[in-house]
Amino acid sequence: MKLASFALPPSDIPSNIDALRKEVRDFLADEHNRGGFKRTAEGWDRYDPEFSRKVAQRGWIGMTWPKKYGGHEQSFFERYVVSEELLTAGAPVRAHWLADRQIGPLLLTAGTEQQKQTFLPKIAAGECFFCVGLSEPDVGSDLASISTRAEKIEGGWRISGTKVWTSYAHRAHFINLFARTERKSETDRRGGVTQFIVELKAPGIKINPILNLAQDHDFNEVVFEDVIVADDAVIGTVGNAWKQVSNELAHERAGPERWVNSFGALATLIDEIGPSPDAREAEATGRLVSHLWTLHRLSFSISALLQRGEVPEVEAAIVKDLGTNFDQRIPEVARGLLDESRRTTLSNHAISMLDRAMLYAPATTIRGGTREVLRGIIAKGLGLR
Repeated sequence: MKLASFALPPSDIPSNIDALRKEVRDFLADEHNRGGFKRTAEGWDRYDPEFSRKVAQRGWIGMTWPKKYGGHEQSFFERYVVSEELLTAGAPVRAHWLADRQIGPLLLTAGTEQQKQTFLPKIAAGECFFCVGLSEPDVGSDLASISTRAEKIEGGWRISGTKVWTSYAHRAHFINLFARTERKSETDRRGGVTQFIVELKAPGIKINPILNLAQDHDFNEVVFEDVIVADDAVIGTVGNAWKQVSNELAHERAGPERWVNSFGALATLIDEIGPSPDAREAEATGRLVSHLWTLHRLSFSISALLQRGEVPEVEAAIVKDLGTNFDQRIPEVARGLLDESRRTTLSNHAISMLDRAMLYAPATTIRGGTREVLRGIIAKGLGLR
């Protein structure tokens, strides 16, 4: 990989970008003023199907997809601008986010025509929500070691196994399931795995809540006991899921959602410090804002690679790793600048913003790929291993 991948030729950027950004900001301001949403400590990571449908009505889901599948055939630059504005405003877009971000591109690349016609228009309309079944008990993010099995039967597959840390499985309609269809080979640990679209109301599926450190319920354990799916539930080629997931995760790691999780806490910190910071406060917040702008530029430039049809696996891993550090640094800096005596003057809203960022900081090391996995990808891409 050449680091020049992050260079963004100005001529590649559509001329309507600034106007589109203003359009999104005006929409968000209007929704906020009318009570359509409020900025909370949870930020964008809130499930609100009604708000997702409003976003869909503006044409902001499936933006880059073909029109024949409900898309709008716009550029990845335009999609990026909409995404960044929605996320930094703390709009509740979690319901449609995963389906728009990675399930749509996956189906466009590997799905059958029937799958594209069935799912893509519903996703683009804000009516069909997905979760992803990857991690498992005892193996965590070591996907090559998964034990969930899909056994071939007449006309379909029988699935048994358990997935964990499955975000919003209790609210999604379907799960993109990663299962082993052949026994693991020590010579090819990544082979023999397949992706399936499974309806979460299917008989044999049990969803158990997992409360996190903040006592929120977004994670789940999903248990499959002899769940039957038809042959048309297979995504792409049987046994080829590893390559498909690698491409899918590049979309997951490339966007602004990987470095805006603590954005509300940063805005709160700057508001609380006020317009006249002392030298220590100015240095600390200035450093954070400069990191924020750098991540914005790096992340935006990945849109150029996506626009050219490239899979920015290494570039996305770099942005995700830097974003993890940034998201964790914000509550750490806030904790140092706003000591206990100063916290007594904070509003309840400010306290909830800062406390939640602190509680969720450890999770950013894992979500979207652990730091060790990401740095392995980066090292390999730079020719260091």
